[in-house]
Amino acid sequence: MIRKINYYLLISLFFIVACSSVPKNTKNSCAIFEERYLWYKHTKSVEKKWGVPIYIQMAFIKKESDFNWLAKPKRLKLFKIIPYKRPSTSFGYSQAVKGTWEQYKKETKNPLATRARFKDSVDFIGWYMNKTEKILKIPKTDAYRQYIAYHEGWGNYKNYKNNQKVIIFAKRVREQSNLYKKQLFQCQNRLNKNKYIIF
Repeated sequence: MIRKINYYLLISLFFIVACSSVPKNTKNSCAIFEERYLWYKHTKSVEKKWGVPIYIQMAFIKKESDFNWLAKPKRLKLFKIIPYKRPSTSFGYSQAVKGTWEQYKKETKNPLATRARFKDSVDFIGWYMNKTEKILKIPKTDAYRQYIAYHEGWGNYKNYKNNQKVIIFAKRVREQSNLYKKQLFQCQNRLNKNKYIIF
């Protein structure tokens, strides 16, 4: 009996790890979706629900975690050698912080959402960008300014010009989203034809 339980636990762990591992080529949206077709379905649902283009969702995930479900900020170091606390509570695909994640769960009535699940992470990005458009009047197609608001927060957006680092990050996101968009143009019809594939 114990052996059977251990066997099923190992099988479950295998599927969790297999579904959560980082795609082999995160620079190519077609390669990502060919390897993780369910991710395409999730991003397409977010595009329909929140109006956020698939290529921008993916560019945000690429920049924030490079598709690593367990991504966290590096620990600070005391005296440059002793590991200390992390600079923020960012975690998962979207690198959402705890406070904003709790707000998302409350407003979307999704109490079981987790930052380590891709489906929830892209829905969070859609929700956040939708609020950014309402609060700051930034179009959801503007990857550059939307990312600045995502990184800095709605309240601190007005001060972003004082932060050259976030401007560099936002330019990278814009470039990546444009690249993903071009790639998707080559494979999206094929992905849409696979709509009945479950795995």
